[in-house]
Parts: sequence; structure tokens; C-alpha cells
Amino acid sequence: MKRNILIGFCLFFVVFTKVSCNEAKNEKLSNVDTFTCPMHPQVIKNEPSTCPICGMDLVPVNASGAKNELMLSDSQIQLANVRTMPISSSSFSTSKVLNGRLIVNPEGSSTITSRYSGRVEHLYIRETGIKIRKGQALFQIYSEVLQTLQLDYLLQLKQAAAFPNEKIYSTMQNAAKNKLSLFGMSDSQIKSLEKGVKTSPLLTIFSSESGTVTELNITEGQYVAEGSQVLKLENFDQLWLEMDVYPSEVADLKIGTKIKAMINGIGNDEQTLSIDFISPQIDPSTQILKVRAPIKNQDNLQAGMQVSVFLPVSEINDAMSLPMDALVRDERGSHVWVKVAKNTFSPRIVQTGAESENQIIILSGLEGVKEVVISGAYLLSSEFLLKKGMDPMLKK
Repeated sequence: MKRNILIGFCLFFVVFTKVSCNEAKNEKLSNVDTFTCPMHPQVIKNEPSTCPICGMDLVPVNASGAKNELMLSDSQIQLANVRTMPISSSSFSTSKVLNGRLIVNPEGSSTITSRYSGRVEHLYIRETGIKIRKGQALFQIYSEVLQTLQLDYLLQLKQAAAFPNEKIYSTMQNAAKNKLSLFGMSDSQIKSLEKGVKTSPLLTIFSSESGTVTELNITEGQYVAEGSQVLKLENFDQLWLEMDVYPSEVADLKIGTKIKAMINGIGNDEQTLSIDFISPQIDPSTQILKVRAPIKNQDNLQAGMQVSVFLPVSEINDAMSLPMDALVRDERGSHVWVKVAKNTFSPRIVQTGAESENQIIILSGLEGVKEVVISGAYLLSSEFLLKKGMDPMLKK
């Protein structure tokens, strides 16, 4: 982390070159007690010299302000984008990040099967990935069994017409008609058969559902058996978000728990979803549980996409929290910069608690502080090293 401070110092030094040089010209070397290297602030000497590491000339340390305070000009504050905010208490929530993926909702799947054996005469759908609507023609099949059933139905029609008062003939007519319906003939096709009084071994099969073709198991001229799967449809209007949860995290979950999901690769927009399924058993090979939440597809989601899921863990009321950018961390601990007077800032060592993606709780160290730096903290630390020749963490 100290390395990050040094890198930030280097950037800050370049930005401040013109401002700092103009101010340095007005300083008298006779009032300077120590000198430091702009690129290696750990090098401190009591007289003008060169840096033993990089060979640069040492610059005088600016002792403006109290020993543990840093004073900046208005132009320096503007260049460093130093911004502050008043300290206040607010609600704070933490969350865990889970790995998730989008999968197909099997409740929207449907399979088209052949209701009788026969030969595929013509295919209207020739490839997967095509969207079809309910009632759309799929394929045409030749079946001698179908022709036999049609002849039987026409015979029952004639018998029912010849003996209108005999209930048994009307019953047999309805039974023959039901057989045709069960074998896939629509009402309009049956009516055409009644009007034309002509049988045909060819029957066009229509889709009973809308969806996208994901499997196509037949070709023209192929013979199919009764009950064989012809094609499979998937409905992608609603997908499932499946998450991996370890057993220790199950206590934080229940049906209806709200989660936030961010689909990787399609922007930073978060969606709020509700958990509707928690697996009752652990996968023995991975030792994780599967948790699921439905997600509506707005034509920009695809099964297989990776998802970052934010699971709420706890919520604290009346917590003192700061943006993550306000905190400076290194191997010695954490500190923030507070505003003590106009254009004057001082480092404060703090004790931190729980943190989220953007916020962190401050447990102690800011007693009596009214305003904290929330932007430019690392640059202030770098400038402090340059001007004071010491690490802000060495003093409280």
C-alpha cells in the first residue's frame, strides 16, 4: 500500500510542478532545516544534496502549517480535486458477492413428438434458433394409419346420417373424430375432411406452443416412430438466475430475499430480484447449494451469461460511514484527512469496521471532527510526504 502512496505522490508531483515551483522560489533556504527527494520522500537530509537513489537534486521541505498539518493554496486544492463532506450518521448495509449465471427456465420448454409412425414428407422448419409462433406449420408427414382413421371416420359419418335415431352410431362417430384429434388433426382439418369426403395420408403438423427451436431431430424423407421427439422449443422470455452458495451463507437466505444482480458485459445497471428456490441438498462434488431467482428477459439476455450477485448480509442504522475513496491504507493501518481550518488539513488514524463496495464504517478516530476529505486523500498524503518529510501514519 505504501507503494500506492508513492505512485500517487509521483502523479501529484507532476501536476503540482508549476504551482510548487512558483511557491518554492519565494522561500528562503536559510529557513529550511531539511531537504527531501521529490521521487523518494523517504530520503531526508539536513543540507542540499542529491538523492542517492535516483540522483535528483533534493528540494527544501516546506514547513508551512503546524507539524502535523498540511496547508495548500486554492490553486493546489483545485488541481488535486480535494473535496470534503460533513460527518453524519446514516444507515449502512453490507453485501456478499456471489457468482451466478443465466440458465434456461425449463418451465417454458416444450417438446413436439410424433403421435404416430410415418415418413416426413416436407419440413417447414429447417434449422435451430428460429422463433416460431403457436399454430405455425412445422412439418408434413405421410401415415397409412392416419388414412385408415380417416376412412373409419367417414364411414361413421355415413352410418350416423343413415340412422339418425340410433344413438350408438353418433357415439361411434364422436369416438372416430376424437381419434383423429388425438392423432394431431385440427378441427379445421377434420371439417375439411367432412366437406371434401376425401382421405389423404398426408397431414401437416402445427406447433402447439410459441418459442425458439433449440433441437431439430428430423430430416425430409426420414421415418419416425410413434412417440419419437421431433423438435424442442424453449421460451426465453423469462430466464433463471442460478447462484452458487456455500453452506455457511444459507442462514442469510430465505424465499423472497431481495438480491441485486449485475449482468456482466451489458452495462452497469443492477436489477433487483427475489429468490424463489433454495436447493434442499448440497452438491456432493462441489459442496455448494444452488439458489435460483427468475429474471425477465428484455431481448438482451442469453442463457450462459455470467452474473455478479450482491447478497445483503446486514444493515446497521446510525453508523458513521465514509466513501472508500476517503480512506488511505498501508501496512501500518488506515487514516483519513480532516479539514481543521481553511485550506488546512490533518491526517487522523481511524479504526474501521464493515465495508461494502463503496462505503466503509468508521468505528473510532473521528471524535470531534466536523469535515472529512472524500476526494484527493492519496494526493494529500503524497504532498505531506514531500513537504514534511514524514509519513502521516507516524503521528496521530
